[in-house]
Amino acid sequence: MTRSTDVRGLIPVLATPFRADGELDLDSLARLVDFQVSAGVDGVAVFGFASEGFALTARERAEILRVVTARVGPRVPVVAGVGATGTREAVEQAAAAAEAGASVAMLIPPHMVKPNPAQIVDFYGTVAGDGGLPVMVQDAPASTGVTMPVPLIAELSKLTGVTSVKVETQPTAPKLGAVVSAVAPDCLVLGGQNALFLLEEYDRGAAGTMPACEFPDLLRTVLDASDPAAARAAFNRVLPLIRFGLQPGIAWSIHKHVLVRRGVIDTATVRPPAVDADPATLAALDAILADLDLA
Repeated sequence: MTRSTDVRGLIPVLATPFRADGELDLDSLARLVDFQVSAGVDGVAVFGFASEGFALTARERAEILRVVTARVGPRVPVVAGVGATGTREAVEQAAAAAEAGASVAMLIPPHMVKPNPAQIVDFYGTVAGDGGLPVMVQDAPASTGVTMPVPLIAELSKLTGVTSVKVETQPTAPKLGAVVSAVAPDCLVLGGQNALFLLEEYDRGAAGTMPACEFPDLLRTVLDASDPAAARAAFNRVLPLIRFGLQPGIAWSIHKHVLVRRGVIDTATVRPPAVDADPATLAALDAILADLDLA
């Protein structure tokens, strides 16, 4: 079975559901994938920053991919985050994702020892060449501490096997627009940061967006709007929920509490070092969901 590698459009990054005891909840994961598909997403991603990928074992990553790829079918691309900080481990993670059915590896730069530009090029070139999957460059300096200027990203886009870029450098829209102008036309450029600047990114040439996964139906309405005014109105309606899911340290909890309240997953359990949101924060979240008629 050949899976699509066309990563454009709405590609939510899936949360990883856990049971109350902290173990994987594969039944909730299956419902979460079905929720995305019913909302009309163009792809899904696993093991991104919104997935608590840092807390997963290799066995769990394989189990997650088995469930996700089986539920979405071959037409829907599956992007697998690779968070390794060394080249050999990154190749190993990409190869394991390929074997489990993923179609694209979303790759952050090595960051434990801050690399120079030549080392970054070598890193991406090796993983793209040996990992068995097309590579998406993830430009996320707030999380990695590694800055990748536009000329460096343009150089990465020329590497065989590097096919897309996800821009998460604030302000995202100017950086994304500059990247679109600098890379080859067949290199797809997507936005992240929970779709916070979705409209501006699309105006500057974004091929897609990769938000968290609790409101794909609402973002589908934005992307399918009949005109710019309708898109702005639909976006402004969901903006409070987008903003709420960007809070450092508790974002994982927020994503899951929304999914629980929407009847998609069973618990909002997170794994350390992630922490649960406090009651006052959850009360504010409930007010937002009530305004959206989601509670």
